[in-house]
Amino acid sequence: MAEAVASCVHCGFCLPACPTYLALGEEMDSPRGRILLMKGALEGELSQEEVLPHVDRCLGCLACVTACPSGVEYGELLTPFREMTEKGRSRSPMEELTRTLTNQTLPYPGRFRAAAVMGRLTRIFKPFLPAALRTMLDLLPEKLPPRVALPPISPAQGKRRARVALLSGCVQQVLTPGINRATVDVLTGNGVEVVIPPRQGCCGALSMHTGAADQARALARRNFEAFNLSEVDAVVTNAAGCGSGMHEYPLLFAGEAEEQAARDFAGKVQDVTVFLDALGIEPPPALPAPMTVAYHDACHLAHAQGVTDAPRRLLGAVPNLTLVPIPEGEICCGSAGSYNIEQPEIAAQLGQRKAEAILGTGAHAVVTGNIGCMTQIDSHLQRLGKHLPVYHTVEFLNGSQE
Repeated sequence: MAEAVASCVHCGFCLPACPTYLALGEEMDSPRGRILLMKGALEGELSQEEVLPHVDRCLGCLACVTACPSGVEYGELLTPFREMTEKGRSRSPMEELTRTLTNQTLPYPGRFRAAAVMGRLTRIFKPFLPAALRTMLDLLPEKLPPRVALPPISPAQGKRRARVALLSGCVQQVLTPGINRATVDVLTGNGVEVVIPPRQGCCGALSMHTGAADQARALARRNFEAFNLSEVDAVVTNAAGCGSGMHEYPLLFAGEAEEQAARDFAGKVQDVTVFLDALGIEPPPALPAPMTVAYHDACHLAHAQGVTDAPRRLLGAVPNLTLVPIPEGEICCGSAGSYNIEQPEIAAQLGQRKAEAILGTGAHAVVTGNIGCMTQIDSHLQRLGKHLPVYHTVEFLNGSQE
């Protein structure tokens, strides 16, 4: 943490890249402001009560890292600081309830499905609920799609070119299970054997980024045991937040007995678009008619992992598809894991800003590489009365978009 603090020269390049600074206009809600606050807390000059409200408002989108000319690794300060302050802090009963609901349901598909069903049944009480719980209900679809059962091994079509293990995710399995189906189809159709370890679980990213590091480590350990790294060329993920979280395993396990296991695992992780772009794919199916599509850079793909070109190259190979940029494309949509639940007002501002920017492109659809972004963007497009379809990148690569 000390290195991240010391490397900041307070130049201000991060300010226009920071979503909360743009939304609130407060210095202490900018990356350099938060660095000063965390430094003060670490040195005992400021209390946690003075610092935490501003740190809590950080999305952890890491746009500041992309913008920083000094190479400040802001994430290496934010994540450990949240862990350090989590155990000793106090929250209001409603904040504690919200935290418990998110940490004990979202990482577990079975629990989340049950909670989603109950949530849809209780919408009649929505006007009487606190803002965080209303936001949870708003993010749920009117109807949950049926489960998609995938075999533990899907053989490659034709000559096998590679073998990968797929992280099946947690929330995505419930809200949009077709993404995993499309991912397997694209991979196998391009000569890749796909293994889906049955004992795997949540990657722990949601827990890690909210300071619940013990839970994150427990979830990660489960995956260390479930995935046999020696038998696959890569651990593939189709959710930007998951990929980013797994790349942070070495930070999560620094000084722990599993530190080397964490490094080995992180070294195998690749976003599906990165893997396919490096492998080279067969020409994707042509769209039935010309379509203009706005590509949204998920923060934990573009900023955390530095992945921007691979998905654009893959989508650019789809006949009849024209990609257009989104104004302020580097600004977070406000999803950021469970942020839109814990900070609903700021998340709503950012969600509306993103939806309006997308509509300004004149695109017929939106495509992105993260379930959280998909849910947030779709929700805010609908609030504006616009029913623009939102797809995952792999849905265009196998022609499964409707």
